[in-house]
Amino acid sequence: MQSEPSPASSAAAATPIELDLRSDVAELAAALMDIESVSGNERALADAVEAALLSIPGLQVHRDGDAVVARTGLGRKERVLLAGHLDTVPLPTAAGARGTVPASWDGEILYGRGATDMKGGVAVQLALAATLKDPNRDITFIFYDHEEVEASKSGLGRLLRNNPDALAADFAILLEPTNGTVEGGCNGTSRYRVGTRGVAAHSARAWMGVNAIHGAARVLQVLADYEPQTIEVDGLDYRESLNAVHISGGIAGNVIPDSCEVEINYRFAPDKDIHGADEHVRGLFPDFDVVRTDGAGGARPGLQHPAAASFVAAVGREPKPKFGWTDVARFSELGIPAVNFGPGDALLAHSDDEHVSRAAIQDCLSALHRWLGGDRPGQGPAGDAR
Repeated sequence: MQSEPSPASSAAAATPIELDLRSDVAELAAALMDIESVSGNERALADAVEAALLSIPGLQVHRDGDAVVARTGLGRKERVLLAGHLDTVPLPTAAGARGTVPASWDGEILYGRGATDMKGGVAVQLALAATLKDPNRDITFIFYDHEEVEASKSGLGRLLRNNPDALAADFAILLEPTNGTVEGGCNGTSRYRVGTRGVAAHSARAWMGVNAIHGAARVLQVLADYEPQTIEVDGLDYRESLNAVHISGGIAGNVIPDSCEVEINYRFAPDKDIHGADEHVRGLFPDFDVVRTDGAGGARPGLQHPAAASFVAAVGREPKPKFGWTDVARFSELGIPAVNFGPGDALLAHSDDEHVSRAAIQDCLSALHRWLGGDRPGQGPAGDAR
């Protein structure tokens, strides 16, 4: 499959920034971070990634907007997909923030926007593409845009719509930060508006009306009393949560409000789909208007799949559940078992001092190299892949 430059990439007049994929993987991560790629501004980084991948013999490279797909075609019995997003959240504005662009080193700690989320993981993908001479599985590398914004803009979603066959695989790994531990599947997420109704009146004659904001106290009490469940799914314990995240009501300081809405976010275990989540939430508020405004199902961990089990063994750590929603859910919808695995602490993502250690990036690369670069059955050693 030949590269198919998008109109956006064709219009780029500048020569792509050259990336050294054979440098230390942590230095490669720093070089990626130096290319600012806030959501909507991924073109320069996508150009650099595409150019670097086109220089590697044997890879089939395809460009879709600011997403890049590269595939090996070695005829292996199994194909694994390694995915990572190119974009970051906006740069911090606080004085003295270190999670910005360009990247900076403090000893062996790399600071800057995207250090954990997730240019360390993208660097690992690129290093593997350049250094694995004879992998024991065929590999599809995906680098996509618009992950940090609304789902309708997702570059991965666009790839799935435009060319789903290019993303076919037996197992997928999303290189989101997990502190180097396999995190299986992910929780689903849904948002609802729970409305209360009242009667408007002048606040000087409040007895003539019914205060809808006061009526929301019943909604808030349900949430305050709610005890979130922990649900075991395929051997992993997923903790759920249900919280008010926004409340609105009232039109003026001298008017009794006749309507109020509480926005609720439900994070639900992957034992249920979005319809099961709806039933659960509506069952908690039988006397109120409940409208779902957004939702995405989770993903079961799929750790029973042979490829997943062998990968967990190669990492050598006890797997954990992923409580947040990630794009593994998109692969799960396609019937592809998927896990999260990448360098860095997810709690540092989007923070003003976002950072990752050199060792964390190197260890992540080593784990994947062990798993993908070992001997194939009936074959001799794969050779030095460095």
